[in-house]
Amino acid sequence: MDALNSPPPPSRSTEPPASTSASSPSSASPSPASPARLRRRIAAFSAGHACVDVYQGAVAALVPFLVAERGYGYAAASGVVLAASLLSSVVQPLFGALTDRRAVPWLIPLSAAATGLGIVLVGADAGYPATLAAVALSGLGVAAYHPAAARLVRTGMGDGHAAMSWFALGGNIGFACAPLLVAGALSVSGPAGWGLLALPAAAAVLLNRPPRTGRGDAAAEAGTAAAVREAPAREDRRAFLRLSLVVIVRSVVFMGLSTFLSLYVQERGGSAGAGAAALSALFAGSAGGTLLGGWLAARWGRVRAVRRAYAASVPAIAGILCLPLPLAYGCAVLAAAALFVPFSLQVTLGQDYLPTRMGTAAGVTLGLTASVGGLASPLIGAAADATSVGTALLPLAALPLLAWALSRSLPDPSPTP
Repeated sequence: MDALNSPPPPSRSTEPPASTSASSPSSASPSPASPARLRRRIAAFSAGHACVDVYQGAVAALVPFLVAERGYGYAAASGVVLAASLLSSVVQPLFGALTDRRAVPWLIPLSAAATGLGIVLVGADAGYPATLAAVALSGLGVAAYHPAAARLVRTGMGDGHAAMSWFALGGNIGFACAPLLVAGALSVSGPAGWGLLALPAAAAVLLNRPPRTGRGDAAAEAGTAAAVREAPAREDRRAFLRLSLVVIVRSVVFMGLSTFLSLYVQERGGSAGAGAAALSALFAGSAGGTLLGGWLAARWGRVRAVRRAYAASVPAIAGILCLPLPLAYGCAVLAAAALFVPFSLQVTLGQDYLPTRMGTAAGVTLGLTASVGGLASPLIGAAADATSVGTALLPLAALPLLAWALSRSLPDPSPTP
């Protein structure tokens, strides 16, 4: 994160003293920066997050292309999703720990560039191993970007949960746009079409580049980071472990749907365009769910909102698999909304359970556990090869009940703004 290890200037606030509770990060004094400036910074990082997460959505959106144009089987195509998520899941907590300890202002734009470069290199079609390596490079960029950006948003932009909600919304918008952007770019034949896929990464680099000046801002954010490290705030590691299990279950469900929904629509007689539209509907519902999550958290509390959202996702996912296609699109929107109500809430809960290691907490909740769902994709693909896509997806309708049961024992720290 672009926080330097120098003391904060008197004009900027740091984290609360050691006597604060585990939820202290959310109760930090607001930055004296003008509200307009804070809004611009949050908007820039939200937009940059959207551009980066285009490439997370792009990996799933490329699966039908790899099946149709390169002859990959379902298991092989889902292995591409695994390659993108596996490296990210393993490495992202390490990047989170790095941002808790050192100033790395260059990491955010560099990682954004890597996410786009990896996807563009898929177009070289140099063989299956090269494709896996290309998407792994994109996954490495994702691994580096998310904990650094999420920690900066939480500690350096005044309002903990509101800023995080907008940041998460940006990522959801990027997911939602990915299938249509991929379809539009690949409608242009040859390298030019793949080159168009580099544009979101270029935009992310410009939006989230380190400031040319502004040592005060960097020093202030460093002071916040130093105060958090030094404050012996209470950590609830057991709660964080339970939360991580909840995020893993959610990841398996959403990654399975995003990888195979388009193929499922085509299996039921829909066109490739209909499959892309269904995937966009799934991703679009995530944006509404993220905004709804903030409102529900204020009304019910974060843990209760998380628990009820998982319960609501069960009939929505069942509707995707059991209802006629036009109705299944609506169920896809509802399922994604229910699965994304907990998204930003789980990030801030994790940071409140580990208040002295917010970068690490973000690396786990946004990375390690959130990417484990990719590990299940080849298993779903193998089941689809042996039976059908619809049959392989049936267990996903029941899995949110496990997330609901695990979340019942989570403590709810003091409400985050």
